[in-house]
Amino acid sequence: MSTETANRGTEPADRTGTTKAPPVGRRGSEYAALSREVKRSGLLKRRPGYYSVKVGANLLLLAAGWTAFALIGPSWWQLLTAAFLAVMFTQTAFIGHDAGHHQIAASKRVNNLLGRLHADLLVGLSYGWWISKHNRHHAHPNHVDRDPDIADGAIAFTEDHARVRRGPYAWLARHQAWLFFPMLLLEGLALHVASVRELFERSGTAASRRGRLVGAGLLTAHLGGYLTALFLVLSPVQAVCFLLVHQALFGLYMGCSFAPNHKGMPIFAKDDKIDFLRRQVLTSRNIRGNRFTDFALGGLNYQIEHHLFPSMPRPSLRHAQKLVRTFCARHRIAYHETGLFDSYAQVLRHLHAVGGPLRPELEY
Repeated sequence: MSTETANRGTEPADRTGTTKAPPVGRRGSEYAALSREVKRSGLLKRRPGYYSVKVGANLLLLAAGWTAFALIGPSWWQLLTAAFLAVMFTQTAFIGHDAGHHQIAASKRVNNLLGRLHADLLVGLSYGWWISKHNRHHAHPNHVDRDPDIADGAIAFTEDHARVRRGPYAWLARHQAWLFFPMLLLEGLALHVASVRELFERSGTAASRRGRLVGAGLLTAHLGGYLTALFLVLSPVQAVCFLLVHQALFGLYMGCSFAPNHKGMPIFAKDDKIDFLRRQVLTSRNIRGNRFTDFALGGLNYQIEHHLFPSMPRPSLRHAQKLVRTFCARHRIAYHETGLFDSYAQVLRHLHAVGGPLRPELEY
């Protein structure tokens, strides 16, 4: 599906890089109707068998990676182990993501336990920090000043953000399309830094502070075990190289899995009003593929279905796609699906356009 076809039914983006929302109208019943169809299909039912196999196999492969690390010892071949563990860390993070959305178990406590073990202990990412950030993203995807995933940071996602930049940040915005993938090599480090920073936050309820304390213990255990293993088994130079390769590839894989989902899709201005159904569908992009794509992207390739029904178990998303796509066609709601590499091209074109105001006129 082309970008032009996918964006049919939305207003054109203005010079701020945001899209004017269509009138809200009487559309609340549309999502209710879709929800009834999905519930009748049984797609929201938990899949304990699938997740038992998924979690068990993932833990075995993760353990196999660390076992190979211990057996190989001080060798430069360990960089291959680093690459394998980067893949397994990302797959483990996907399970933490599913647990955070309560896709795995009926019990909130069990989901949170699985989430903390997979995120905090096994990967070294703060589950509490991620839950807070990700829930805000799901509530207002691609909504300026509401979605933390498009907040002004290293990357500028709107022209308004780009225009106010000066000095090195302006240079970065001008060239961000070219620098996007290299910058993803730092994404793993950025996630770890944000996780550690969250531990020092003093705000929140007593329950959130207790959760932060548990997270701090698990993160400390991960960091201590990780660094001890590296510098105990490898020479100092090899340990540093292992760490850099492992974290860079982990960040690249994570970034390449999440970037196609919303980047380059319509962005709504702060005061735009839009109903839940269109807010989730119009700002999300599905990735066309097969079972391998489902595995490699952790089910995030069904981003539209995931945003409409966040608690739907991962294996049910592919079955929900036909139902959701048919519903959107019936109600004339643009449903965007494209190939993986085309999605990256769309992301890069968007980032290049956002940096346009900072480039000399002769480049237009």
